[in-house]
Amino acid sequence: MFRSNKSGKFADEPRLDDVSAEEVPDYQQRFGAHNVDAGDHSIIDPDSGVKRGLKDRHLSMMALAGIIGPGLLVGAGGALNSGGPASLIIGFGVIGIIAFSIMQSLGEITTLYPGGGAFVSLAERMVDKSFSVAVGWNYFIIWATVLASEYNVICSILHFWAPQVPLWGWFLILWSIFLAFQIIGGITAFGEAEYILALLKILGLTAYFIFAIIYASGGLVGQDGAIGFRYWHNPGAFNGHGFRGVATVFVFCSTFYAGVESVAVAATETRNPGTAVPRAIRQVFFRIIFVYMGSAFFFGLTCPADSDELINGGAKALQSPMTIAIQNAGWNGGVHLINAFILITCLSAVNSSIYIGSRTVLYMAQSGKAPKILGWVNKRGVPVWSIVLTNAVGAISMMNVSTGASEAYSYIINLAGVSTFLVWGSISFIHIRFRRAWTVQQRRIDDLPFKSLFYPYSPYFGLFANAFLALVQGWTTLSPFTAGKFVDAYILLPLFGVIYVVCKLWWRGDDKFKRSWDIDLDSGRRSDLDKRDLVGDECFSSLNLDTHHIVISPILRHSITDSSSFSYGSIAAPDLISNHQDKKNES
Repeated sequence: MFRSNKSGKFADEPRLDDVSAEEVPDYQQRFGAHNVDAGDHSIIDPDSGVKRGLKDRHLSMMALAGIIGPGLLVGAGGALNSGGPASLIIGFGVIGIIAFSIMQSLGEITTLYPGGGAFVSLAERMVDKSFSVAVGWNYFIIWATVLASEYNVICSILHFWAPQVPLWGWFLILWSIFLAFQIIGGITAFGEAEYILALLKILGLTAYFIFAIIYASGGLVGQDGAIGFRYWHNPGAFNGHGFRGVATVFVFCSTFYAGVESVAVAATETRNPGTAVPRAIRQVFFRIIFVYMGSAFFFGLTCPADSDELINGGAKALQSPMTIAIQNAGWNGGVHLINAFILITCLSAVNSSIYIGSRTVLYMAQSGKAPKILGWVNKRGVPVWSIVLTNAVGAISMMNVSTGASEAYSYIINLAGVSTFLVWGSISFIHIRFRRAWTVQQRRIDDLPFKSLFYPYSPYFGLFANAFLALVQGWTTLSPFTAGKFVDAYILLPLFGVIYVVCKLWWRGDDKFKRSWDIDLDSGRRSDLDKRDLVGDECFSSLNLDTHHIVISPILRHSITDSSSFSYGSIAAPDLISNHQDKKNES
């Protein structure tokens, strides 16, 4: 399989995905890729120790449907009741525009720097270490609260089917299963599971959209006329709540959208981040239109906003607009079908929450922002202790079993909304800092592999919009004033500042704010960009370096005078290329 090229100096390098298990040892010997694992042919990331086991199709499906969960299918019922169908569309639309601007910012910086930690590490690179700590722990709060919420929903669904098993019993069973799957299965099993579950979620949501169109048109067997936009007139487009309802829906929608940025977290464990991440970023637009706007429209079309079951349903599935619509259409047994669909989304949501939360903690620990033990990765590339910690936080969901603790549980879950605004605003700020440094250091905009649309308006819009929503989301707690809800709505705003100030004092002069001309724009860049900047395509064609899997050929290896200048995914030695060109001329 391995052939020499015409000069006889370089062996052709096959793509890693094309290497069979039997050929891995020969691949290692011929190309020096000693970090190839013969089990699944993945490459170990040299910085974090995690395994690059996600394929392009995994990341694409995660971007399209990975975070569709019970928050959307069940939580949208509470949003619909609070603001009506018009507020639901306004909320999903406004937050969708903000999410799109955030993903444009994230796409530009993470396709250039696809290393571990995603925007948390970029916060340290573009701003300072203290800012990175504040962003990282706020991001972990999102996934800790989302995980607890998903555990609560999935336990409620199973308890609906098997009430003889207590909620805490279901939790212990599921907790053990998910922990074992994440640790034993590893990143490859996670990717395959998310791919299959995401596909099922898209099919299920599409089926409901088709049902909604037929139902609204009056096409169901035995249906007494079309319902059209009946529920927009009664109980009304805003369900009698006006702007107050819209403000409430913003908080709901921010929680539903949380996770659109998760593709950046997965970049470190993706085999071809240079192509997979930009593609996944671009697919977010279709996700916003199809998943979120489609759900907002059809939920409001088929379910009355004043339905008592939206907030007082006995089981989680009974609180879903999908269930109410199917029951109103005359199929009372449809609750079991929706239960099964929500169960599928729960499995995916819990799986994703543990993954994203654990990888956030992993980077924090490996960069000195969390206890060192949480940064340990076993030889299979699995961050065991960060997974255990993240999954353990899911036990918060059991607070909802106790009557006395259920109110505290609701307060904790509500933190996810404001945390999302803080993290998204931080991403916009990081992008602004990056572009400022890129300009000050006289870099070419054309050298960026992914250019943010509508720059500079997009990141500034994202920054100020998230700041505004972080402030207005607690407006409904002012009249009537509720101390507990007010603190819950705004506690993370000063906490973000407290974390930043405490870290600044802790590190004192060792953590200075990065000036634009001091920001490091070179280390950790995508390898194919470095190649393009150093030499022409013809020269690199002769070097036979694949743009996604950089492996040093034998002759080229002799030219390396400083091994520290080489790492997987980057080439940072212009003199190395000139040395090779000299050898070509001599020959």
